[in-house]
Amino acid sequence: MLHECFADEIAVDFPSVARVVDRMRDAFLGERADADVLCAEVSLSPREACAGLVVPFEVPVRVTCLQCGGRGESWTEACDLCGGRGESRIARPVRVSLPPGVSHGARIRFRLRSPNAPSVRVELHVSIRSQVL
Repeated sequence: MLHECFADEIAVDFPSVARVVDRMRDAFLGERADADVLCAEVSLSPREACAGLVVPFEVPVRVTCLQCGGRGESWTEACDLCGGRGESRIARPVRVSLPPGVSHGARIRFRLRSPNAPSVRVELHVSIRSQVL
């Protein structure tokens, strides 16, 4: 299988190397079908949907652990900060512009790319609240 072509090429000595391999797979082999998609929902009033707006939210992004440098350990003990994974997650603020006239059930799909982290696929579902009289 194409997606397993890098499986035995990386030493497990550095757990954070896995994300580099994921980026290589993505760049050279295309998007993986089993890749995770972060789903979020935004609820708009009819007025907001008609006018359009910018929606702020946060996306969790994997980054190399600052304490161990991605190794997952300090000498022979697991890194306290990342628990031996070699990476941690940070919340990255994102602002998405929703166009005027966006409809209920619309899906906005995008990929958040960062120079030092693997890309994150995001799908934003739009729901429009019914007006309460």
